[in-house]
Amino acid sequence: MAAVQEYDCIVIGAGVQGSFTAHQLAKNNKNTLLLEQFILPHTRGSSHGQTRIIRKAYEQNIYTHMMEECYKLWAQLETDAGVQLYRQTGLLLMGPQNNHSYKQFKKNLQNNKVPMVLLNNDIFSQQIPYMNLPDGYEALVDLTAGVLYADRAIKAVQEQFQKLGGVIRDKEMVTDIKPGPVVTVSTSACVYRTKSIVITAGPWANKLLTHTGLQLPLQVVKINVCYWKEKVPSLYSLKQGFPCFILTEGEDSNHDIYGLPSNEYPGLVKICYHMGKETDPDQRDKQTDRSDIDILQRFIRRCLPGLVPEPAVVESCMYTLTPDHHFVLDCHPSYSNIVIGAGFSGHGFKFGPVIGKTLCELSLGQVPSYDLSPFRIRRFQAMSKSAL
Repeated sequence: MAAVQEYDCIVIGAGVQGSFTAHQLAKNNKNTLLLEQFILPHTRGSSHGQTRIIRKAYEQNIYTHMMEECYKLWAQLETDAGVQLYRQTGLLLMGPQNNHSYKQFKKNLQNNKVPMVLLNNDIFSQQIPYMNLPDGYEALVDLTAGVLYADRAIKAVQEQFQKLGGVIRDKEMVTDIKPGPVVTVSTSACVYRTKSIVITAGPWANKLLTHTGLQLPLQVVKINVCYWKEKVPSLYSLKQGFPCFILTEGEDSNHDIYGLPSNEYPGLVKICYHMGKETDPDQRDKQTDRSDIDILQRFIRRCLPGLVPEPAVVESCMYTLTPDHHFVLDCHPSYSNIVIGAGFSGHGFKFGPVIGKTLCELSLGQVPSYDLSPFRIRRFQAMSKSAL
């Protein structure tokens, strides 16, 4: 049996949130270990894939405010790593004129003076050719938005972490966590002792939290990540200036539909439904529901006539949802040296730098840079009481 190894901090889960948290801890001169159960890089969780949307367009002020700093931190990582991680495209936001969600997006962008353009039907057809705005819908563009290169970003932040002396151990599944003033973390390969741990395990968060006597109301769903073939090459490409887009929930769907211009695969546009079916993260390949694809096909036939309405490639991703779709950023209710980042609900990737900073602050016992009341664990108790 190898000797017990000691670290100032251990981060469990090397997705985007865990990697940025470990990087922040290392920047604060903490001897930090980043643990990952799978061989890196992998496609089993929620942080893989080539692209994500980055935007300030949100219904809630807290997210728009956090994104102000996120853009700066992403730019800093680009400089430090010497690699492009962001491409500005704008975000086309469409929604029914009287839709509450769309109106909140619009109001929040205006209140926060985010650069934006409102599009009437005539301007829409000129600015966004080869796309039809549904009858009764309005549209605007968040000009600050664009594409994040996800896989590239994960690699960059992990490399910066290692340059600071951080240690990454992949293919080490955590098998036990013993809380206390010093936390003991057992894995499939070793035993570690640390003053503080941060759990950023995505779909496996509750599996790990069981060892600490805590369970959160998290639901894991599998998303079909669909790519649709252009009938004419480059019609919806980055080079042609086609933007990212979000269609808010409307008559045909209960959840948003989002898309990114053709870039990852030549001639293929990424368009997905922002919800999936519940799944066991260790058995996700057995979940084969395609009802979301039916919704996407109807949308593409109606709004994107330049695409073949049959997905050319279907990949998968997992969302870990909280009941209100807000994050969990908090300390364990019983152990202040166990910090939890969970429930990123399919919209957390872009926040990676600020979430990493926030979880680092909690781990070091510092006052967080943001008001974390929307993200505290105690809100779930209030939800339970209101449901009675």
